[in-house]
Amino acid sequence: MSFAYIAYILLWAMLHVCVFHRLGFSWPIAFVDSAINNGLLLALSLAMAMSLRYFSPSKRNVLMLIGWSITLAIVSAAVSNFCLLQIFDAETDYVALLHKAFLIRFCVSFLIIEWVVLFSWILNRMRARQEIDARKADVEKLLRDAELEGLRQQLQPHFLFNSLNSISALAGSKPEEARKMIQQLSDFLRGTLKKDDKQMLSLQEELKHLQLYLDIEKVRFGHRLNTAINADEQSLGLLIPPLLLQPLVENAIKFGLYDTIGEVTIQISSSVEGKNLRVTITNPFDAETAQPNQGTGFGLKSVQRRLSLLFFRNDLLKTESKENLYTTTVVIPQTI
Repeated sequence: MSFAYIAYILLWAMLHVCVFHRLGFSWPIAFVDSAINNGLLLALSLAMAMSLRYFSPSKRNVLMLIGWSITLAIVSAAVSNFCLLQIFDAETDYVALLHKAFLIRFCVSFLIIEWVVLFSWILNRMRARQEIDARKADVEKLLRDAELEGLRQQLQPHFLFNSLNSISALAGSKPEEARKMIQQLSDFLRGTLKKDDKQMLSLQEELKHLQLYLDIEKVRFGHRLNTAINADEQSLGLLIPPLLLQPLVENAIKFGLYDTIGEVTIQISSSVEGKNLRVTITNPFDAETAQPNQGTGFGLKSVQRRLSLLFFRNDLLKTESKENLYTTTVVIPQTI
């Protein structure tokens, strides 16, 4: 703003010189008059603009800005006239013009200073608003990241407790399977600790980590649990938030196996849908014994909340219960 204003003042000063010379005054008088008058305007205006950076009146005190501008215009016109009278006191025609043109000089000075003051005031208020918005965005991001981390940390104990209960049940009757499950749980948790909600990973990596979880669950449920993963090759390279599928698959296992005694197959499929990644998890259930509320617990709610925080949308997770199949569909936009 300062450089632009200096450029405008220089252009105005050149015009000032030309006007005075056309009025019949010599070039020295025209240059000195322009230099003193516009030099004062430049100094006072920039000083006022700088002061507004540290003290900016509210909208209710806009009249204060006008008062400051009037005061500075009077000072500029009076000081420039005094200096010029001392320099060119022998130039009677020029001295007479100074006395007659004092009001005009004041009005011009007022308009220039008022323009600078108002422009600086508006610019500073816009900057202040931008800073407030930026701080607000930072705070919201910190809160969002904290909530995402909280959801992530809640998922680990939720799954860990179930696994520990299964290990406890196997320790007496099937110690070998219990030891195997402990090793698998260790590998799963080690990979979980490396994940971070702030970075996305490929679907291929997510499925690889999900397989560790499925191996643990197969130890728990034995031959009753079967899984079928059908991933479109084009979708394997698309990005997905880490640990997003595990609670969805856990929900499918809970919904599909807890109320049945036979074998159950959980189907996981992925495809490319426009610019989005679409993942579908399907499990059968017994409509007569299954309780739908069991399929809408912490797992689905946590995923819904994470998607909302990451993508600012609430339509990315859908569930459907049709005949004897329960389907969970999640859509992952590839641009955040």
